[in-house]
Amino acid sequence: MKGSKRQTGSLGGTVPMVPSFTVAAHELKAPLSLIRQLSLHLESGEVNAKEAQQIAQRITLSSERALRLTTDITKSARLEGGLFELEPLNPAVLCQEVADELAPLYEAHGRLIVAKHRAQSLLGLANRDLLRRILLNFADNALYYSEGNNPVTITASTRSHGSVVRLGVRDFGPALPAHMRKDVGGTAAPLHNRPGSSGMGVYIARRFAEAMNATVGVISHRDGATFYVDISSSTQLRLL
Repeated sequence: MKGSKRQTGSLGGTVPMVPSFTVAAHELKAPLSLIRQLSLHLESGEVNAKEAQQIAQRITLSSERALRLTTDITKSARLEGGLFELEPLNPAVLCQEVADELAPLYEAHGRLIVAKHRAQSLLGLANRDLLRRILLNFADNALYYSEGNNPVTITASTRSHGSVVRLGVRDFGPALPAHMRKDVGGTAAPLHNRPGSSGMGVYIARRFAEAMNATVGVISHRDGATFYVDISSSTQLRLL
């Protein structure tokens, strides 16, 4: 990326089994407050038909975001250290699916999300549902922390001579200090230079990654960060 200074860190640390209820409540507060605000505006009767339709759409999208988070918190609390079934999948296709799913939410906030991949023959080994939820968490966070007009980008690429497939979400917001690059994801703790962040999204992402023997990490740029998940590549390239 133009003007980017890359610094990489793993999302390490000790992971508690269940996130704090206080942190979970903080993370849910944003979409629920927005829903209430939009509902009151709609009830005021001071909007035309087009504005009412736009408000209704934003209420729906914010509700879906809150429901995703609630589902992820519940699933995270029930992992209990077990491994989930893995299957060969096309990570580039999954990146595009996540970008398409979140595109309306991004559009409602005047933002853009796109998917890119560097090779046609990518094939990874992962639990599709957990991997999808990790990308949704990273991309959902990126929407609220990015600044400027640069689109949030979901990418799929290979590393370690093709033995690892990396799926990353690149945002354009405040850079992460060194201590945050080391500790983020270990606990559901706020990222202090990213207003409104409780750290719940990356906490859940790490829990999901561990359940399918994958790893998550972050690359800090001068103009943002790339949160990523590394999964093993699959040799069954002709399946997809």
